[in-house]
Amino acid sequence: MPDSKIRVSTDAIEDVEADALVLNWFTDEKGSLPDAWKALDSRLSGDLAATLKGDELKGSLYEIEPVHTAGKIKARRVFLIGAGSRDTFGVLQLRRLAAAGARAARNRTAGRVAFALRAPGLDAATIAQATVDGALTGPLEPDLYRTEGKEERRLSEVIVVAGKSDQQATEAGAERGTQIADGVNFARGLAEEPANIMTPLVAAERAQAMAKEVGLDCEILDDKQLQKLGMNSMLSVALGSQWPARAVILTYRGDPGSNEVLGLVGKGVTFDSGGISIKPAQDMHLMKYDMGGAAAVIGAMRAIAQIKPKANVIGIGGFVENMPSGTANKPGDVVRAANGKTIEILNTDAEGRLVLADCLDLARKRGATRLVDIATLTGAVVIALGHVAMGVMGDPQSWVDTVMSAAEAAGERRWQLPLYPEYKEQIKSSIADVANTGGRPAGTITAALFIQHFVDTTPWAHLDIAGTGWNDRDAPYAAKGATGAGVRTFVRLATEAGT
Repeated sequence: MPDSKIRVSTDAIEDVEADALVLNWFTDEKGSLPDAWKALDSRLSGDLAATLKGDELKGSLYEIEPVHTAGKIKARRVFLIGAGSRDTFGVLQLRRLAAAGARAARNRTAGRVAFALRAPGLDAATIAQATVDGALTGPLEPDLYRTEGKEERRLSEVIVVAGKSDQQATEAGAERGTQIADGVNFARGLAEEPANIMTPLVAAERAQAMAKEVGLDCEILDDKQLQKLGMNSMLSVALGSQWPARAVILTYRGDPGSNEVLGLVGKGVTFDSGGISIKPAQDMHLMKYDMGGAAAVIGAMRAIAQIKPKANVIGIGGFVENMPSGTANKPGDVVRAANGKTIEILNTDAEGRLVLADCLDLARKRGATRLVDIATLTGAVVIALGHVAMGVMGDPQSWVDTVMSAAEAAGERRWQLPLYPEYKEQIKSSIADVANTGGRPAGTITAALFIQHFVDTTPWAHLDIAGTGWNDRDAPYAAKGATGAGVRTFVRLATEAGT
């Protein structure tokens, strides 16, 4: 759970005691004062109105302008933060505003930070949830092992100003935001760890310790157990590494009377060298985050265990390390997956789908009635969608629509790509049932079509987060590093299942 105290205040914004008070303004408010701020501005002798009319503010999104209060109100400073256009404003932008405000306040040594963020069209609980989520995830830094220059400043208190909103709904939303942020930050912490520390064994141990802490059932399958289950597709990826494979199975039972089980499956390649089909040296160090999918599953299960929705959820993370050696997979090898299908390995750097194949089959055999897998799977999705949206594919369309809607409501950008049957020609093999790659054209789609071979008729969706699982530079609302992409979508799916 977070170090920051979370509090809901019903005081008027001018009476909230804090080191910083964060307010957002929209581009159409340039030069005018929102009605909600008039009493506050009166106490500040018109400083807010003057700032909005001045040349300091350019109107850009996440732009921050501090206003010193000179003791006229209980907050020491006010931060005005640009919210962009009302037309494009939603949960994602609100969460990022809170994150940007938290980072700015932290950087200016503010400990107690109050948020009175306006979000037209969103209810009180959603506003509080997104605000607290952003305030707790925004300041996180990837400086795990710095001995000098480590960011030690923390927000001691996050205050959500409820105003005239429903206090009970605001408090419930703030609690939910705290739980989601905890899951997101846990996932980010796993993916940030260097691969010499975060081995498959350590990943399993961390998941097991987390499960004990929050009351999840946890089962760890070692390499011998995986072999007994016939999970040779996943095991083959680990052949070149000194570290054996591990599968983590986390189970939450919130609706024992139902047979419906949501299955969440993540790729957990703790380091991906590419194997014999070795990657270029440039940026290979980032491949420690190739476990981002499994990290998202574990983080989501942590949050789900705390939120306690009326739903049944099984989360599986397949952890391996992909290294080149005399025992590693070779291009041209054939392996038999747990469902009996044979796979020709044309490229050992298309390894994540080999892990997902067996883990999805395992989830189905363990009772999952609906499946979602998540993986930093293809560079092709970065070419298609950049670092803005995750790629979504699956079948049937009704289940894909459910997942897409959950992502939208959770404030995670996504875009569906087609699974036209013509693409299947690219992954045909002359020696086996399927090839593990179809080449560069439509690489994200053919990867999903490969995975589809291992879900049988179970409703299934695939999330490719290769472009969204890692920030390659600092942003106003987040530090460079792992993002926890997918956690919020999974939590939304689980909570919607219980409504």
